[in-house]
Amino acid sequence: MSELFRPAIAELVPYEPGKPVEEVQRELGLERVVKLASNEGPFPPFPAALEAMDRAARELNRYPDGGAWALRSALAAHHGVRFEEIVIGSGADGVIDLLSQATLDPGDEIVCGWPSFPSYVLDAAKLGAAVHRVPLRDHTYDLDGLLAAIGPRTKLVYVCHPNNPTGTGNPRAELLAFFEHVPDHVLTVLDQAYFEYIDDPEYADGIEEIFKHGRRVVVLRTFSKIYGLAGLRVGYGVAPEDVVVATSKVRRAFDVTATAQAAAVASIGQADELARRRAANAAGRAQLEDALRGHGLEPAGPALGNFVFVDVGDGRALFERLLREGVIVRPLAAFGAPEAIRVSVGTADENAFFATALGHVLSGVSS
Repeated sequence: MSELFRPAIAELVPYEPGKPVEEVQRELGLERVVKLASNEGPFPPFPAALEAMDRAARELNRYPDGGAWALRSALAAHHGVRFEEIVIGSGADGVIDLLSQATLDPGDEIVCGWPSFPSYVLDAAKLGAAVHRVPLRDHTYDLDGLLAAIGPRTKLVYVCHPNNPTGTGNPRAELLAFFEHVPDHVLTVLDQAYFEYIDDPEYADGIEEIFKHGRRVVVLRTFSKIYGLAGLRVGYGVAPEDVVVATSKVRRAFDVTATAQAAAVASIGQADELARRRAANAAGRAQLEDALRGHGLEPAGPALGNFVFVDVGDGRALFERLLREGVIVRPLAAFGAPEAIRVSVGTADENAFFATALGHVLSGVSS
């Protein structure tokens, strides 16, 4: 039966989902469990999005709009690009999957930093493409290293900005200079899934400062994070028209649900609430960083998103110990960093709960 399966998937490891909070509580006999593992925001969907989902739910006997016309139109207007330059996917990683399917044949190559978002690697490997992982420099993408790794069969180069799991980003001048040197045969994917969290003046807006200046780039964004729609799985890319056409040839007809599309449309343009959530996230991120430093651990930084990365020596071991205290974090072996954990920003109370649990674990005192 081994001949049934494609050789390209032989060495792949299935995604390891975390256990539901309720199951962890039951197994470990815990009164409370806080999940700070998956980079979800602690904020619920916007009220307008909840209302839109309620309206959409009344017509769930109908298939969703396979072309995502309303959502693509709204995003095109929001970003000042053409309708034909918007691709919709089941989360930003859904767009990564579409790009991989549309471009990669066996023997083609991708280049990305490492540790970084595993979907870049997995989606390429599934198609038999070769993956060149460029080690990070000071927990940040080495853009010169990416350029040096590009070869004649390189199709896609990924820049995770900020990088997941380290949370760091490249300064504007460095990023813009990188695009001056990318060869014409390569498509760069600039992953800005955490864009709305960032208020660093040195951070470049990939749509305004790179795509609109004629660079050959796909800029990824998502509604899964600050918008509070992680459970609906809807993301998008701003891309050259020929790239959008190519992805439309490989996508499933009804890949993004009607409720997801309706909620995403209703979430666009909520500037005041986004600013409030951005400020709350910055305060929560500082709370986590203070807790880590208080125990002699130095998080990577400056962190720009809604999570922090920290080298703890053995990420899986600390994950297990924190789990018994009622805190779920992300061990990072699958991301290429087995020595580290990633902690997502929660509410102020959840962050404080993490700080207490970390103190118990590192001091050897059980709660």
